[in-house]
Amino acid sequence: MIYGYIAGAVETGTARRAALRAYEDYALVPRVLVDVSGRSQERLLFGRRYAAPFGIPALGGAAIAAYRGDLVLAGATALMNQPMILSASSLIRLEEVHAENPDAWFQAYLAGDDGRIASMVDRVAAAGFGTLVVTVDTPVPGNRENNMRSGYSMPIRITPRVALDCLRHPRWLVGTLGRTFFRHGMPHFENMDATRGPPMLSRNLVRDLGARDQFAWPHLQAIRRRWSGQLVVKGILACADAERARDIGVDGIIVSNHGGRQLDHAIAPLRVLPEIKAAVGAMPVMIDGGIRRGTDVLKALALGADFVFVGRPMLFAAAIAGVDGVLHAMTLLRDEISRDMAMLGITSLDALDRTYLRGSHG
Repeated sequence: MIYGYIAGAVETGTARRAALRAYEDYALVPRVLVDVSGRSQERLLFGRRYAAPFGIPALGGAAIAAYRGDLVLAGATALMNQPMILSASSLIRLEEVHAENPDAWFQAYLAGDDGRIASMVDRVAAAGFGTLVVTVDTPVPGNRENNMRSGYSMPIRITPRVALDCLRHPRWLVGTLGRTFFRHGMPHFENMDATRGPPMLSRNLVRDLGARDQFAWPHLQAIRRRWSGQLVVKGILACADAERARDIGVDGIIVSNHGGRQLDHAIAPLRVLPEIKAAVGAMPVMIDGGIRRGTDVLKALALGADFVFVGRPMLFAAAIAGVDGVLHAMTLLRDEISRDMAMLGITSLDALDRTYLRGSHG
C-alpha cells in the first residue's frame, strides 16, 4: 500500500501519464563537431550555484517509505550540492531536517487562517530556512482511488487486509516501520502547523488538514509581507496565476500538476511551461512532474525552465538504500545530463533554447 501511495495518482491517472508523455512529444536536434570537453551542468538559482540543474521536491510521507526518509534526502542533497524541499506532511521535525541540511527549502500547506499562517511562517523562519515554498493546488484532497484499492489511508487504519500486506513486506515492516517505532516512537505529522500535529494513527488528522479551501491570494500577499526570505509558489499551471504571483513579489514559481495527484486530466506542466516563462520573464520558473531521464531535464530547460525537480525516483532510491541509494540515483541523472550535453553539442546549459527541439511528430 505504501508503494501504491507513492507511485499512484488521482482517479484515472491521466494527469500523471500526461506529464510523462509530454516529454515524448519533443525530439532533440544535436549540433556536431563541437569541442564539448569543457562542459558544465552547474546552474545558478536564487544566487546560489548548484552542481546540477535538478533537485528533490517535497515528498510527503517520505519517512513512511524510507527509514528517516526526510533526513536521508536532506543528507544526500547536502553532499551533492543540490536543493531539497521538505514537505509539510513530513514525519520529522523541520528543525531536525534543517540541522541536517541548512540549505534545504521548506514547503507549506496552509489553511486560510491568518493566525495559523503567521505562526507557521514564523516557525520556519526561526528554524533558519531561507526559502519557503507555498503549495497552492490542494484546496481539498484529491480523489486517490488507488489508495482505496490498496488499503492505504491517512490516518492509517490497521484492518486485516493492511496487516496482511505489512506482514508480506517484512523488510519494510521491520527496517522502516518497526525501527521507527522502536527508536523514535509513534510518528507524528510534525510540520503542518507551528505546533506538533497528530500522530500517524490519529483520527484528528482530518480536522488538522481543514480550511485549505479558504486559502486565497490575500493570504499569499500577507505571507510575502511577513516572510523575508525567498518565496516560491508551487502548483501553477495558468499564465494569469503566474503573472499575479510575480506581481505580488513572489521570487519564483514551480509549474506542477502535483505529480498527477490532485486534479485528474490537469494539463501536463511541460505543455504550459513555454507560455508561462514568456509571461513572467526573468522570474525563476521551475518545473516538476514526469522527469525521468537526462534528456527530459534538457528538454525542460530548452523550453524555458530554470530548474527542475525529480521526485518519485529519488524516494524509491531512498527506500532501497538510504543515503547511498539517493546519491547513486542523483549520480546516474547527473551522468546522463553530462553525456547528453556532449551528444547535443553544448558545453553550458545556458546554450539551450527551442532550436535544439522539434516536435517528435513533425
